[in-house]
Parts: sequence; C-alpha cells; structure tokens
Amino acid sequence: MTPGRRLSVALVGLIALVVFGWVFKDLSSSGGATPPPSGSVSGSVSAKPSAAPGGAVAGTESGFEVKALSSLPSQAADTWKLIEKNGPFPYPRNDGVQFQNREKRLPAKTGEYYKEYTVPTPGSQDRGARRLITGNQSEVYYTSDHYDSFVVVDVKK
Repeated sequence: MTPGRRLSVALVGLIALVVFGWVFKDLSSSGGATPPPSGSVSGSVSAKPSAAPGGAVAGTESGFEVKALSSLPSQAADTWKLIEKNGPFPYPRNDGVQFQNREKRLPAKTGEYYKEYTVPTPGSQDRGARRLITGNQSEVYYTSDHYDSFVVVDVKK
C-alpha cells in the first residue's frame, strides 16, 4: 500500500470514528429525557415556571438539597422577582436564554427545557458565577459556583 493510500484510509477511518462518536453521544444523552410539557413556550424569555402541583417543591427528585429563597443571597430573590415579571434583566443577551446543562449536573432534559438567569455578584466586574436556572416544570435551581454545584430553590420561602 502506498503512503498516500495509507493516509487516505487513515483519514476516512478517523472521520468515520468521529461521526460514530457524535451520533452515539446524541443518542445516549437523549435517552430517558422527558420532553417539555405541551403547554410550554420554547425559545421565549416569557416561558417561566409556574407553581408546582400540590404545593410540592419542584426539582426535589434531582437529589439536591432544598433551600429557601430567603436563605440565598438577596440578589437571588431580586432575580426571581425579575423572572416572575419577565424582566427587564440586567444582562438581556444572557438572561432567559437556554441553559444547555453541558456539565450534566441537572436532570437530563431535551430541547430548551432549562433557562438561565444571572444573579449579580456585588463587586464583580462581570456577570459573576451565580445563576438561577429554571425548568419547564417549575423547577428552580441555584448555583453560586458557575454550575459546579446546585441546590433546589423553594421560592415560596
């Protein structure tokens, strides 16, 4: 086999491996995911969580600790009020946009299930690391460390 042919075969094999890995990743990451409810609005900042059925705190099935909104930094409560009013948000290009859950710390969901919102950090020159993440089924999660860890937020307390 000539060196040129060997290189061509190697490149075709590498491309096939990349395509297979990409397809397999997509199939394995969407398995078992729950689609958003039919009444939800995708791609819109106005799609905000409503009250959880039966007064339960949505998101507890994630296994994360549940914390009262009042126990979080006051800026989290301010951000929650903006979410309830549909803004205006301090970072309109970044707030109310799809949270892709790349770190896979939140329960796996398909599509634009999660939205993220900035919780301002006093003294920070940028958006800081704090976020509220909302889900289409009333879940509210808080991270103070840019998605390394989460707690479920009980917005009624």
